[in-house]
Amino acid sequence: MAGKKKLSKAEYEMLAAFRFALRQFLRFSEDAAQEAGITPQQHQALLAIKGFPGRDRVSVGELAERLQVAHHSAVGLIDRLVMEKLVAREASEEDRRRVFITLTRRGEDVLETLSSAHREQLRRMGPGMLKVLEGLGSGEE
Repeated sequence: MAGKKKLSKAEYEMLAAFRFALRQFLRFSEDAAQEAGITPQQHQALLAIKGFPGRDRVSVGELAERLQVAHHSAVGLIDRLVMEKLVAREASEEDRRRVFITLTRRGEDVLETLSSAHREQLRRMGPGMLKVLEGLGSGEE
C-alpha cells in the first residue's frame, strides 16, 4: 500500500453513495422475487440460465460458476427449481453424464415478469448510479 494516495472525503462519499444505490436495487430485487413466489437465489438462477451467453441452457457446473456457489449447492437449488416446475433437466446428447438446465414455460413467464420490473427500476435508478460511477472513474476530489 506504500505510495498509494489516500482517498478523499468526496471519494468516500461517492463509494458510500454507490453502495447505498446498489443495496437499494438489491433490496428491490429481493422483494420482487418474494412477491413472485420465488427466492432471490431462484431468480438469480433463472436469469443466469436465460442470460447465458450464446444459448438458453447451462450445465450444472456453469450455473454453479455463474452463481458463485459450490456444485452441490447448485444441484440442491436445481432440485428445488425442478420441484417448482421452473426448470427442467435434459441430458446431453454427446455425453449422457452431462446435464443441461433449461427454463420451463412457467420459468420463462416468472422471469419475464421479474425482468420487466427490474428493467424499469434500473431506468429509474440508472442516471443516479451512472453519476456516481462517473465520479469514481474521474477521481474527483
